[in-house]
Amino acid sequence: MALLGTLINGACIILGTILGLFFTKIPERYKDTIMHGIGLAVLLIGFQMAFGTNNIVIVLLSLLSGAIIGEMLRLEDRLNSLGAWLDKKFSTEKQGNISQGFITSTLIFAIGAMAIIGALDSGLTGDHEVLVTKSILDGFTSLVLTTTLGFGVIFSVVPVVLYQGTIALLATQIVAWIPESFMDVFIVEMTATGGLLIVAIGLNILKLTSIRVANLLPSLITVAIIIYVYQIIA
Repeated sequence: MALLGTLINGACIILGTILGLFFTKIPERYKDTIMHGIGLAVLLIGFQMAFGTNNIVIVLLSLLSGAIIGEMLRLEDRLNSLGAWLDKKFSTEKQGNISQGFITSTLIFAIGAMAIIGALDSGLTGDHEVLVTKSILDGFTSLVLTTTLGFGVIFSVVPVVLYQGTIALLATQIVAWIPESFMDVFIVEMTATGGLLIVAIGLNILKLTSIRVANLLPSLITVAIIIYVYQIIA
């Protein structure tokens, strides 16, 4: 079943969120320190991914082109509008900021190599090991995020399942049309590009910056175009 790993991932996020709700009443100073710890951990993950690049020019061009497209499409505003709608529909004092929880957790769970590689493995070979590992990590992360950001974390399940599920279902066609040599380079540079986006998320969590991360998301797509052009030129 191609979607098994993705469904397990979604279930772990839901379970982690539910368990995290039991710890939302901890004092604010504990929440602040926990968020600082999360921010530092997110930075570490992002830097580890970003340092894997073999061609910094590809990463740079991907970010620049992605930023232009993201600003044109106003992705950050659209994501915030969706978060505001969720706030209006579901937010209560006990549940915290639905919008912040949804946006932060969605970006953390959806950006990264494990989501793509795991979904490809699930679709191609039925091997769900990568996504199961990601599910455990996401479950613990959602628990910790919920203690500080509230119930909104649970809504990240929808984009994560749709994103990974689509890749898993299209995996056979992807490999049939795309050479393995291209995929190897793409995964490395996409991981590095995504790593820098995760670094940006960490900086935002620490309130050191206010980077519009959603407007940089198209860079995860433009990296494929840039690699294709680069390989033709080279």
